[in-house]
Amino acid sequence: MFGDKKEKKQDRFIVKEEQLLTAGYLMVIVDSLTGVNYIITGSGDSTHVTPLLDRNGEIMVDDITIM
Repeated sequence: MFGDKKEKKQDRFIVKEEQLLTAGYLMVIVDSLTGVNYIITGSGDSTHVTPLLDRNGEIMVDDITIM
């Protein structure tokens, strides 16, 4: 009755790039609220997440108005 008209919530994180490696994977995701880019690496049972840095050591931030 009341639950029929639920709006679909926008995903918080958007996958920007994915790459399968020989021993694991690498992904770049973007936080759709802040624009901050994160790199995720993993293999076996371990996963690591860290902000993605540009060549000057600054955190990469996308313009989220275009997302």
